[in-house]
Formats: sequence, structure tokens, C-alpha cells
Amino acid sequence: MEWESDERELKVAGALPLDGGRVGFLIHGWEIETTKRSILNSSHLQQWEEKLQTTHLPEMVFGESCLILKHVKSGIKLHFNAFDALCGWKLEALPPVEVPAAALWKFRCQPTDQVILDYDYTFTTPYSGSAGVEKSPESGRGPPEESICSPHWEDCEEQIDMVALSAKESILFYDEVVLYEDELADNGISLLTVKVRVMPSGWLVLLRFWLRVDGVLMRLRDTRMHCSFRESTVPVILREICWREATFKALSSLLCQLLQKGYPTNSAAYTDPRSISERLPMAMRKTQKLIVK
Repeated sequence: MEWESDERELKVAGALPLDGGRVGFLIHGWEIETTKRSILNSSHLQQWEEKLQTTHLPEMVFGESCLILKHVKSGIKLHFNAFDALCGWKLEALPPVEVPAAALWKFRCQPTDQVILDYDYTFTTPYSGSAGVEKSPESGRGPPEESICSPHWEDCEEQIDMVALSAKESILFYDEVVLYEDELADNGISLLTVKVRVMPSGWLVLLRFWLRVDGVLMRLRDTRMHCSFRESTVPVILREICWREATFKALSSLLCQLLQKGYPTNSAAYTDPRSISERLPMAMRKTQKLIVK
């Protein structure tokens, strides 16, 4: 985990290291834990293919990497992982993005192979995190990994106050976990990451899927979750989902405008979406609140 504060700030905030050799902290009743592992080996990839009923997976799947946030008192657990994200990809099953004919050969294993793109090779996912409630081991009602109910998200009018979150506030800790990545045979990038930022006032999570198919499409799917630290049995968690995308053809005039402002017009230059994200047309946006009954 990348610490952006000193031990004094953490101590003042009441943060305690997690036990059991886990990487993370307990702060204001929240256990915040990140796990980073290497990419899945061939045997694990085969197991995933069988479970997902597919023969296609991203080039790099960090299957054991994850971010977990657990509210100890209520048992609410938010989990961000590659397997659930790929389940969403498989279920959504978008049609494959058509690439320029001149670039199709790059998707071939052998020059003589016939090009068949009959699946979404971009691994676009609607995944916006996994939520559950764990039984408390102290309660004697069962093992900690066994779920007792399934929280659900309801649309709401409340909004995450991004202006307030943009105000200068010390960052107690920050980390980023890559869940999967594919360079689309040098035709772009497909990348799913999750970032967590913890401040004295609360935590903020950004789950981001970024797709760039060179010369064809840019797609950004962001999920933000925010929770303020309050003394409450059940915390208030807001989730904002925002999808943006545009074809390269539609972006061409925009990129020309950006050129005048010093932005590159070559789509391959946009390895990070931050420079263009707000300029992509919005396809969907909604805010939800986590409800536990």
C-alpha cells in the first residue's frame, strides 16, 4: 500500500494495522485491505475458463488481487475482484467492436488463420463492485465467510459531493489494484483497476474500466463509492455509476480541437483516460444507496 501520510497522522486518525499479516488498516470501524498478486498461471486460467464457460480471457488476469472494505459492526463487505468483473463481461456479452480491415491481421495467432471475432474481445464489463454481509465470528452464527443476507442498491437523489472531496484534505493512505489488462494485440488497451483513498473524513473508491481501440472507439466506465466516517450501526454508502464512450469518428472533430490546446490527436497517446474522460459523451449515469435489510 502506498502511504501518503506519516505514522503520526495515522495514529491521530485512530488507524490500526490489520492482524494476520494482511495489508491494510482498521479505521473508524472499517477494515480496508488490499491484496496484490501476480497474474494467474495456466492451470488457474483453465479453471476460470471452465467456470466462466469461455475460451477467452484477458492477457493478464490478476485473479487473486482485490480490494476489500468491511464495516465491522454491521458486517457490510464491499469486494472488488476480477472474477466477478468477468462474470459481468460474460453476462453482458456485447457484440465485438469492429476494427479496421487493415488491422484485423493483428488478431490472428497465425498469418493463415481466419479472423473470427465472435465475442467481446475488449472484455467490457458492467461490474460495479460486489456487496454482501458477513456473519460475525463473535456472534456464533457461523463462519466469517458465510453471507447472511444480500444488500441491494437503490437509485437515489443524493449525490457524492465531489466538490467537497476535491477540497484539500490529508490522504491517510491510497492504493491502486489492477484486476485485469489486455493490450488488444497492440490495437489499444482494455484495463480494469480499482483505487481506494482514505481521508480523515471518510473513504472513496474508484473502479474504472478503460477501453481504447485505436482508430475505432474510446469507452470509460467509472464506479465511485463514498462513505463518510460516522458513528452508525449501518453506514451510508453512495455509489455513482457513469459510463462514457465515443467512436473515433465522432471524436475526430474533438481531437482536432484538442490539438489546438496541445492535446495529441493520435488515439494511441491516450493510455490514461484522465486527460479526455470529461470530454467523452455520457451514455449513462446514476447514483445509488446501499440498502441492508
